[in-house]
Amino acid sequence: MLDVSIIKCLSDNYSYLIRDKKTNLVGVVDPSEFNAVDLKISKTYKKLDFILNTHHHNDHVGGNMDLKKKYNSKIVCSSYDESRIPGADIKKSDGDPFSLGETNFKIIHIPGHTLGHIAFYSKKANVIFTGDTLFSLGCGRIFEGTFEQMFSSLEKIKNLSKNTMVYCGHEYTNKNGQFCISIDKENTKLRDRIEDAKSKTQKKLPTLPAALGEELETNIFFRCDNKKIKSNLKMDNASKLEVFTKLRNLKDKF
Repeated sequence: MLDVSIIKCLSDNYSYLIRDKKTNLVGVVDPSEFNAVDLKISKTYKKLDFILNTHHHNDHVGGNMDLKKKYNSKIVCSSYDESRIPGADIKKSDGDPFSLGETNFKIIHIPGHTLGHIAFYSKKANVIFTGDTLFSLGCGRIFEGTFEQMFSSLEKIKNLSKNTMVYCGHEYTNKNGQFCISIDKENTKLRDRIEDAKSKTQKKLPTLPAALGEELETNIFFRCDNKKIKSNLKMDNASKLEVFTKLRNLKDKF
């Protein structure tokens, strides 16, 4: 079993402190900064065995070196990004395993936002850490990759168990929901999620994690073959990739 604790960092980032209950090994996913993560560790496990990085952007690796120095942690990252990840120790490629004690993760290469972006997926623990590729009700901007790569990356995630809990890198649910509903107007499940997110935000609670099954029904970037969405975009005969490209361009200007 895996414990997951959400750590709010910077303005809207989330890092995740994870612990394998059986072995008490502890990791952190995407430590945006040292102080917030170190404070959480000092109040809980008082140790940090591994640092897991989904990609090289500073708001996901900013705490790497100070945490590594204090706790003698090993840093796990994409082999593609080893030269861009501060303190990289363990390099992983698509399909490789990584074990935090008895919690086994599979590395999934999900380029688009960055070329070396990876996700950490545990079928046993029913979790996936998606960094800035899949967000709650959204997906990441395309900085280094292509629309085709981002679409393909989302398709990889789409095929996982619907019960998988998605932990992403930012608190963007409310704004993403506004974009989704501007096009997917008749989606009642989407409206319910938007109201739930608003309620949680008012209570100063995270809107994460999100079940993948919910995302498939409400995240417009997973619904590129939906007839009503295609009609609203005046793209009735377009391919899923063409619809995705249109949506991503619209979101960039939203």
